[in-house]
Amino acid sequence: MSRAPVERALVTTPQPEQGGRRRRHAAAVRSMAGAWSGAVPAIASESVMTLHDLSVYYGDFLAVHDVDLHFGYREITALIGPSGCGKSTVLRCLNRMNDLIIGARVEGSVTYHGVDIYGPDVDVIEVRRRVGMVFQKPNPFPKSIYDNIAYGPRVTGMKVASMAETVEHALRSAALWDEVKDKLKENAYSLSGGQQQRLCIARAIATQPDVILMDEPCSSLDPIATAKIEDLMHSLADEFTIIIVTHNMQQAARVSQRTAFFTAEADDQGGRVGRLVEVDETRKIFSNPAKKATEDYISGRFG
Repeated sequence: MSRAPVERALVTTPQPEQGGRRRRHAAAVRSMAGAWSGAVPAIASESVMTLHDLSVYYGDFLAVHDVDLHFGYREITALIGPSGCGKSTVLRCLNRMNDLIIGARVEGSVTYHGVDIYGPDVDVIEVRRRVGMVFQKPNPFPKSIYDNIAYGPRVTGMKVASMAETVEHALRSAALWDEVKDKLKENAYSLSGGQQQRLCIARAIATQPDVILMDEPCSSLDPIATAKIEDLMHSLADEFTIIIVTHNMQQAARVSQRTAFFTAEADDQGGRVGRLVEVDETRKIFSNPAKKATEDYISGRFG
């Protein structure tokens, strides 16, 4: 298959109905892989995204060094570690948000089912559609609740049978429909902080991604709103791969199946560089970590 732009592949690939997740996922990967690399990756792989020898620079500053990590299908992975260890930097690499930072440079590879998302022919907009992002603070657009959800499908040119049904499906998936169904034309800023964050999750869902990234999504929320977001993550994991950065170790233990611990180590120039210490099943990380540095952080001895 030729190395056509991803937009052309989307035009020639029928937009499937809601449900049938594996069929839609496989078709999307085949379409994207054919457009980007001329080869079809193995759909049966358990890894949705893989980092290999990942290093990230901001100008001459090495922020994260030599990360090898994979993220499983329909699995929640938590990235934990002290401030400045590179968790959010790594997360932003997964949908190329670091491209927006002047001087940022990524070395190594970040693949989505074997397709290098930093390849020269890759459509960055398509990357961000398939790998959605929810930020630390709720950031609804200054539009109606309805238009917030419809925005992504509209600007990416998605073919949907009914925009109203797409909006309803996204809001139901984010456990928000019953709270807003009678005020869809109201400004999104009229919602509470927790509702705004669930609206942002619904906005990400509306573009039918495979992966949802969450950068400390509960840090500005009260305990009740936090509990709702955590419950929502559990339900979304039936359909999406979720990767969350959190400083709350109890939250990581509650919501994730796998946990990756990062730390910051001194470099030769007197600075500090982020490194992945270990990754394992969450229960093992919190009960019997392999590295002393992980045990020290979990137990509160440092960080």
